Amino acid sequence: MASILFEGFLVSLGLLLAIGPQNFYVLRQGLKHRHVFAVTTTTFISDALMIALGVLGVGRFFADYPTIAYWLGWGGTAFLLWFALKSLKAAIKPDVITDDRIEGSAGDAAGKGVGVAILHALAFAWLNPWAYVDTMVLIGGVSVRYETDTARFMFMAGATMASALWFYSIGYGAKRAAPLFKKPATWRVLDSVITIVMLGVAFLLIRHQLSL
Repeated sequence: MASILFEGFLVSLGLLLAIGPQNFYVLRQGLKHRHVFAVTTTTFISDALMIALGVLGVGRFFADYPTIAYWLGWGGTAFLLWFALKSLKAAIKPDVITDDRIEGSAGDAAGKGVGVAILHALAFAWLNPWAYVDTMVLIGGVSVRYETDTARFMFMAGATMASALWFYSIGYGAKRAAPLFKKPATWRVLDSVITIVMLGVAFLLIRHQLSL
């Protein structure tokens, strides 16, 4: 069960490490010390709910339909391989988080109260189509290979732990994290690790698919 927990953790963390507007926003709030707990907690809870929908909702539902589960598994595999290739390209030519991108992420929420900050955090979470692809197609697709509810729950728990670690770390560790995120070398290392992780999980999923 520990290996399933760790797999969920790695898959989720790999997706979260990708540069995106949600990460920019949480990082900015941390740098500005504005509503950090509210924004970080809103972001984490939203991500945890989407992970649960992917694993216990979509994944569990399709697990009862072998043919659909089979193709969903291959869909997850294809996404893993695509994400690994994307990360490899990013490692070769890394993108960085600049001050302008961090500041611009807040939009009209800059300087506003906690209510507006939470609404923006919710928008970044629930109005981002890639979030649904990550949780429904990838995390849900990978979880299909687990036959028991206990195994799926462990996978979901690992993915949720990664989400908590990531968002609270960049929210409260923004002052120390921001300089690292501005260095190409940091992203080169992170994207290289993501590539290896995604290829490893894809290999496990392919082996499972071929055994069906």
